[in-house]
This record gives sequence, C-alpha cells and structure tokens, in this order.
Amino acid sequence: MSRSATRVIRSVAVCAQGSPRYFSTATAGTVATESALARVLNGSGGIFRVVNPGKVSEPAGATWIRLPVMGARNASTVALDAKEQKEEKVETGSAGGVAAGGGGGDEKAIVSYWGISPGKVTKEDGSEWRWSCFRPWETYKANVEIDLKKHHVPVTFLDKVAFWTVKSLRYPTDLFFQRRYGCRAMMLETVAAVPGMVGGMLLHFKSLRRFEHSGGWIKALLEEAENERMHLMTFMEVAKPKWYERAFVFAVQGVFFNAYFLGYLVSPKFAHRVTGYLEEEAIHSYTEFLKELDEGRIENVPAPAIAVDYWRLPQNATLRDVVVVVRADEAHHRDVNHFASDIHYQGHELRESPAPLGYH
Repeated sequence: MSRSATRVIRSVAVCAQGSPRYFSTATAGTVATESALARVLNGSGGIFRVVNPGKVSEPAGATWIRLPVMGARNASTVALDAKEQKEEKVETGSAGGVAAGGGGGDEKAIVSYWGISPGKVTKEDGSEWRWSCFRPWETYKANVEIDLKKHHVPVTFLDKVAFWTVKSLRYPTDLFFQRRYGCRAMMLETVAAVPGMVGGMLLHFKSLRRFEHSGGWIKALLEEAENERMHLMTFMEVAKPKWYERAFVFAVQGVFFNAYFLGYLVSPKFAHRVTGYLEEEAIHSYTEFLKELDEGRIENVPAPAIAVDYWRLPQNATLRDVVVVVRADEAHHRDVNHFASDIHYQGHELRESPAPLGYH
C-alpha cells in the first residue's frame, strides 16, 4: 500500500473515533486502497461509496457520509458542527417570530436545528397577526347580554361555608386596594385563574387513572383558566403593579392554590361553589369599576391593543368597553361553576353531563 493511501486511511480512522464531523471525499491511488478504505469506513459506522472504480492506474474517488454515532450525547445532535449547535438569533422580517405579548418586523427569532418554527399567522383581512399568546381562532365577541344579577342562594351547609368564605376574603381586598380598581382587577385575575387550572388538572389525572373521558370538562375548565389569564394580561397594560402588590400576589396565590387544591380533592361540589361565589364578587367589583369610569374618577383611556384583538372590539374601543366584556366573561364562569356544583349535588359526576364548551 502506498504511503499516501496509508495516511488517508489513518486520518479516516481518527475521524471515525474522534469527534464526529462530516467527511467529504478521499482519493485512493489503487484498487487495494479502495478495499482497505472501505473496510475502515464500514467498520466505523459510515457509508462508503466508490465513485470512480476502474483501472489501477486511475484514481478512485471515495465519498463518505457520516452517520450519527450513539454515544454519551444525543444521537441526532452529534452530527452538528459546533457552530450549528449554538443558539443563534437572526433578524427577521414580517414572517419572523414574535414576542410573547406582541411582535413586529424588528423582532428576533431563534434558529433551531430541529426545524421547528412558528408558522406565519394572518388575520381574516390578510394582515399579519402580531400576538403569540393567543391566535385569531381563539378570539371572540363576549355575550354582554348575559344576566348579571343571578345569585345562588346558599341553602346547604357547604353552600353557606363557601359563601361566607368568599365574603370573608373580600374585606382584606377592599382594605388593601380600596378604590384602586385597576390594580384590584389585576389582583383578582391572578386568583380567578387558579380554580380552572386546578380543577382541569385534577380531572385530567382522574381521567387517566380511570381510563374514562371527562365529558369535555377538562377542556372547559382549562379554557376558563386561560380566559382569566387573558384578563390579567389585559389589565397589566392598564395598571402597573408596584413591588409590594406583586409580593402580595405571590402570597395570596400560594395560599389560595394549595387551599383550593385540597378543597377540590375533598369536595369538588364545594370547590366549584366557592368559584361560583368568587365570580359573583368579580361581577360586583367590575360593576363598581364601571361606576368609577362613568363618574370620571377613573380616566376612560383607549382600550389596550391586546384587548381589541382578543374580544374583537372596535378600534376606537375604550377601557369601559374592556371592563364590560370582562364582566360578561365572569358572569359566564359564575354560571359554569354553579352548574358544575349542582351536578355533584345531584349525585352525578361531571363527565355525565356535557361541558358548556365553545362559549366563546
């Protein structure tokens, strides 16, 4: 074997054992070199193809396509060049990625080797959709004609406990926020988004344990939690919370989540009744909010852009319009949770009655 062929085989063997990289082409001087080189490459997990087999006097080109080698690292990652493994950000145009709360032409997207990238979403009129926290098919027009005065009169012992538990929670909230209804609404939504998530999560695990469907209630409760979270994202644009208000949210959410979680485990009908009464209080709070707006004590500023798109409001919508649709959402959540509690009181499980899906 010639000295040059020996060097080629040696370098190929080193490449096969070392850090895996793409190996382009090698040139062997003889047919014997081709055979030896093929043995080395095939033994290292590559695919060897002779490009120019023929006479001994003619050089033969060899192309090696390096396959991923399973090792300590992920098999599909080891074939990447070190530069490709770095997370890069590139400037994008209108088709680029958007931030969590909005987007624009100057936003940056992360290039991924895995080929995962968000598709370009447009509105019905063909213009670019700028929100990544929700999509056009998740928007809706709220039913503002819903009855706001309905109230579930507590009759049973559990109902009375649920009612007075919620009433007792209102006093410290009134004392803390007083007439600052923008921050009050923001605080309210950080709590109101908890029950739907907890209930949906527990129903999800119950469905897995029992190998049975949920009647759509998992989706309905998670949909409720997402809707409440969008209320929060909207009021964050209106009221800028101070540091101590953020700290208060941490404390309240931590206590309320664990208390509601345990309460739902013990008695779902009690937990849903508590949520129903919480929504009744939310309706009252937003009604007071509207009074402050109508009497001029709170400035009726233009509606945040996120609210205009989420509730399909007119472009000249104001904060008052936002409060009206949010209050309508809370009234719907009130009805859904009282209905869920009634199902349990009648000795049935939620899955036995179809969930009120698609209310948006």
